[in-house]
Amino acid sequence: MMYHLSQILDRSAAQFADREAFRCDGAGITYRTLQQQANGLAHWLVDQGVKRGDRVGIYLNKSLETAIAVYGIWKAGAAYVPLDPSAPITRTAEVINHCGIRHLLTQKSKRAQLPAILAACPALNYVLGIPDQIELPEAIHRCDWSDLTLDATAPKLHLMEQDLAYIMYTSGSTGTPKGIMHTHRSGLNYAQMAATIYGLKYTDRLGNHSPLHFDMSTLDYFAGPLVGATTVIIPEAYTKLPASLSQLVQDEELTVWYSVPFALIQLLLRGVLDERNLRSLRWVLFGGEPYPAKYMYDLMAKLPQAQFSNVYGPAEINQCSYYHVPALTNETSDTAAVAPIGKIWPNAEARVVNEQDELVPAGAIGELLVRTPTMMNGYWQRPDLNEQAFYRCTIAHQAAVFYRTGDLVQQQTDGNYQFIGRKDRQIKARGYRIELDEVEAALVGHPQVEAAAAYAVPHAAHSQQIEAAVILQADSQLAADDLISHAAAHLPTYAVPKKLIIAPNLPRTGTGKIDRTALKQQALQQQALAAPS
Repeated sequence: MMYHLSQILDRSAAQFADREAFRCDGAGITYRTLQQQANGLAHWLVDQGVKRGDRVGIYLNKSLETAIAVYGIWKAGAAYVPLDPSAPITRTAEVINHCGIRHLLTQKSKRAQLPAILAACPALNYVLGIPDQIELPEAIHRCDWSDLTLDATAPKLHLMEQDLAYIMYTSGSTGTPKGIMHTHRSGLNYAQMAATIYGLKYTDRLGNHSPLHFDMSTLDYFAGPLVGATTVIIPEAYTKLPASLSQLVQDEELTVWYSVPFALIQLLLRGVLDERNLRSLRWVLFGGEPYPAKYMYDLMAKLPQAQFSNVYGPAEINQCSYYHVPALTNETSDTAAVAPIGKIWPNAEARVVNEQDELVPAGAIGELLVRTPTMMNGYWQRPDLNEQAFYRCTIAHQAAVFYRTGDLVQQQTDGNYQFIGRKDRQIKARGYRIELDEVEAALVGHPQVEAAAAYAVPHAAHSQQIEAAVILQADSQLAADDLISHAAAHLPTYAVPKKLIIAPNLPRTGTGKIDRTALKQQALQQQALAAPS
């Protein structure tokens, strides 16, 4: 019986010892070797004072070492904290200090950032991954990856499913990071549920597109090893070159893909798919933000053998619903639609409530609350946020806890939930309620628009004004006024953007999502410059 996540590796090492567990940049590691190296790392961590419940930072670019780090930390009884390797040093230090990290797993490619991080993090005294010839402060206890031993057994520890397994900090360019705490129970439940729903098996080859600090990576690092599959870690350089990425998908014969829609749109538009043989792909999972139907249908037409599924769930609950997109037919034509987020999966429960936490009538719009064993334990050292995040009630005479997703949904007659927008992206302008996601969907519905972002900025008389930024298709000659007219034909007058800019690109977070906060800040700066002095 498995009740903590490191047992995933032990079971697969026993069943599939010589199968490749992970691959990266042409190199691979078998389940047996991964187990032995994870055991060796666990012994080093314990020797350096790591105890059950400690947090260990992973500061690595995509590599095979990330898999060793995840499972080695678990085998030492600790929780892993993935750090964004591209984040500013100040933010990285903020996470390390907030989480009380004393041990850091890294690599020599990060040596330029380490001195500043160590100077800003006085409790950080143990570093693995830096060779002796690279200078570090004398007080730092260090070890290189090549110095670790291969061990047949892990340290003897007592762990329970309620113990902390990982803390994932939310991404974003502004604001204080918050750490989402997941236990072995929530992580293992997610791995088991995902493997069942998506029919994962040992012959599968999963494409790990998402970085470790993004919650989507848990499918590849948890559910893949659970069934003995091979996870192919896609180096960061490939994610920025769609043609090279499609070549990798072909060469590695990937069978399962999971990413944000943006990555799939780039593959479609710039991945020269007509020159590739991607028949190995049997399942394409996407989530994190709405996937414009015009792009989804075009990609489905190029990959007719693959099942496409919209996967939904904030990082706080891993996943909780899915929608299997029906195969294309001659009647498939609604290119303005967005796939539903589907039905709540087994062993989970949903409620849709209004602002007073009352259940809304069937078919009405409300906030989605979810109760599931894949749910987080709370936010690290943030009781204020925990109070806001959970809805507590009584069901069948027992206490029940739901997570407030902040997402507005509408249940359709077939039982599927349709994502309407974010509760925090629903604004009021001149007394009208406006869904910014609806504004974006209208803009992206234009055949010459590649991507769009809508945001609200302060306006006169304490109101707000909607503005938007769009990327056009390469050959488009559209003007901003043309797009405003297009939006006016699909939106109420009060929801039409008052200002629209055509941009060469849109800022994005480290996880590939459009950074609307950055766009809003840019608009506010321009507004301030234009104001009379």
